[in-house]
Amino acid sequence: MADQYYPDAELDLDLRWWAAANYLTVAQIYLRDNALLREPLRAEHIKPRLLGHWGTSPGLSAIYAVLNRHIRRTDADWLYVTGPGHGGPALVAATYLEGTYSQIYPQVSADAAGIGRLCRQFSSPGGVPSHVSVQTPGSIHEGGELGYALAHAAGAAFDRPDLLVACVIGDGEAETGPLSASWKLPAFLNARRDGAVLPILHLNGAKIAGPTVLGRSTDTDVAAYLSGQGWAPVFVEGDDPRLVFRALWAAVDSAHESITAIQRAARAGTASADTPRWPAIVLRTPKGWTGPHTVDGVLVEGTHRAHQVPLSAVRTNPAHLAQLERWMRSYRPDQLFDENGTLAAELAALAPAGDKRMGSTPYANGGRLRRALPVPPLERYALDVPAPGTTFHETTRVLGEMLRDIYAEGTRSDGGGDFRLFCPDETASNRLGAVFETTDRCWQLPVTDHDDGLGPDGRVMEVLSEHLCQGWLEGYLLAGGHGVFASYEAFAMVSVSMLIQHAKWLQHARTLPWREPVSSLNVLLTSTCWRNDHNGFSHQGPGMIDAAIPLSPEVVRIWLPPDSNTLLSIADHCLRSTDHVNLIVVDKQPHLQYLTLEEADRHCAAGASVWRWAGTEDDGAGRPDEPDVVLAAAGDVPTEEILAAAELLRVWVPYLRVRVVNIVDLMALMPQDVHPHGFTVAGFAELFTEDTDVVFAFHGYSRAVHQLLHGRPNADRFHVRGFNEQGTTTTPFDMVVLNRMSRYDLVLEALRRARRVPQRGDELARYCRGQLERHRDHVVAHLEDMPEVREWTWGSTAPAEPTTR
Repeated sequence: MADQYYPDAELDLDLRWWAAANYLTVAQIYLRDNALLREPLRAEHIKPRLLGHWGTSPGLSAIYAVLNRHIRRTDADWLYVTGPGHGGPALVAATYLEGTYSQIYPQVSADAAGIGRLCRQFSSPGGVPSHVSVQTPGSIHEGGELGYALAHAAGAAFDRPDLLVACVIGDGEAETGPLSASWKLPAFLNARRDGAVLPILHLNGAKIAGPTVLGRSTDTDVAAYLSGQGWAPVFVEGDDPRLVFRALWAAVDSAHESITAIQRAARAGTASADTPRWPAIVLRTPKGWTGPHTVDGVLVEGTHRAHQVPLSAVRTNPAHLAQLERWMRSYRPDQLFDENGTLAAELAALAPAGDKRMGSTPYANGGRLRRALPVPPLERYALDVPAPGTTFHETTRVLGEMLRDIYAEGTRSDGGGDFRLFCPDETASNRLGAVFETTDRCWQLPVTDHDDGLGPDGRVMEVLSEHLCQGWLEGYLLAGGHGVFASYEAFAMVSVSMLIQHAKWLQHARTLPWREPVSSLNVLLTSTCWRNDHNGFSHQGPGMIDAAIPLSPEVVRIWLPPDSNTLLSIADHCLRSTDHVNLIVVDKQPHLQYLTLEEADRHCAAGASVWRWAGTEDDGAGRPDEPDVVLAAAGDVPTEEILAAAELLRVWVPYLRVRVVNIVDLMALMPQDVHPHGFTVAGFAELFTEDTDVVFAFHGYSRAVHQLLHGRPNADRFHVRGFNEQGTTTTPFDMVVLNRMSRYDLVLEALRRARRVPQRGDELARYCRGQLERHRDHVVAHLEDMPEVREWTWGSTAPAEPTTR
């Protein structure tokens, strides 16, 4: 079949196109001037800083060339995901040669001047990064941090039945944990409603400073490894370009036929009960293929020395400069580009048409495919709150009901849609189990009679890897979908660097007019540090908040809903938003409910509110007076403790003027010139006054709030209590006591910080200290919290004990 569809004349053209790609790759790394070598190469033509990676680039370009020919023959939609992100110059070169780059960036024109700009901008100030970055057309995967390529490719394929994703995986990347987990994709890819992923494991034998495990493994061992994960690998090996291109063409063609057969059978209902074995390609070529074979008598090609810049002293070493010129001229640029510097017409004609070009595919610019999510009316799920703080409910359960109906209303006739929930085996545990009334967990392997909510057409993605859950979602969003990643709070830290990379991507995407907005990355953190009844200290860690705060203020939002109706309001906002990373932190356990849906909407829109009903600052005529102390809370457990503290102060020292503030949008604490959600100076003072001390109960580490308040006047008047790395398997109230954030600790702090020393303040302080001592004895003796804590609701605090003299 390779000979039938790949005659010598066509192969010759593709090899010339490949030479052009390799030439532009080398030119980008080295040249600031004389980009087409129209004159002898001199030292002043070389960039002062040589940055970029040559080693993986020839293989990436070869794959691109073969896929271009395949696309022209089949008219299929392909997305190209490059795990070796350091191959940035190769992908820039490929998209330039196909015409996409100049369309998007007209200043990089299809002539000599444009090639000069293309080279000068690469890895240079004011230019483009060396990775396959967000600025690179056709990319959804930056590749700077290795390990995520196959997960991103899978996410892009979910619910895109016509899409084929070629995912190139470097053998260095293949050593990472996330990539190793990603091979399990066949257990989750549904041939009936999803697209397909063709992994191309590119084994060039070395990483930056030494060999790779799979690169040095035998074909037998590599084949056994991949087949054990559900793949059917085909090997393409060699260093003769003609032979490798023919073999790679045959492998791609055969893989597409296998994919088509699998999908056709699944969509016709004639597939066997066995899980299909999806094709994969293992490509072995030399690292730095076609580059310098030796430098100064030392072998370079095929070794780690080809990884970055194989000739590093070209500005100072005439021999290196001469070798660079010979290398570049070996591609015969004068036969690739005409006298104007335009790609030869017969090579330009090798590009697929329009959006079939991999640099122009809408699947790599998902906002072009994004459709509005059918979010049902929130009133359908809103809790009735007859009075604040008097009823309990599992806070996240209403969100599960909302997501259930989003699934129901957005599911296509073929079982696909535009929304998915991703969760590491914790959907039911996180009280989101209502989704299983509409759909199952996705599972392509055998199902037994004893399984619950498991099936091939399920659209809840559960796998015990935070990396896969988040990576799948990121790819899904970047290809035009919507979704939520729900995780235990402590273990979301497993993929925090992935979240940081995604935020960086969005930060730069917002500056590119051609990048259409994509749905936000919504991360629900539950099973939080304060309420891990089944688990201990290992499950207690709110550090994701700290990791997200320093990221781009244009991108990051952190939400701390105190109850179910605020969660609904925030979820509605986040699911409709674009180009953000939304961190939603809320516990799944039963909590007091405070606000009606209408009140919750106003509260969330404001970002924070004074809860007048909880304070004692009115002057008796319904007018607020200047408070003696402000009690503030951000988070569900902190809100309960602050309200209980406020009620103790109300009962014991009713003449003390107390203001209660609840914060739901954490980033609003930042100054307005730092974050777009930040309160104005006047708005901040309206909440917290200008000089009154604030006792602040916070869900996470107290340092996070101090960081947010930097730049606010009199920031040292904020006294923050939060999680301080004290925990174990214990009662809910014991957790707040261990971390000195209990209602009694907060009252003691308020008494120390209040503008006036209230009468009976000493008695209240003694009472609080006594309650803390009583608590320690009680939980040990009874294995549960004291009744007045366990059963506390707003208004239930007993009257103050009589004064004893």
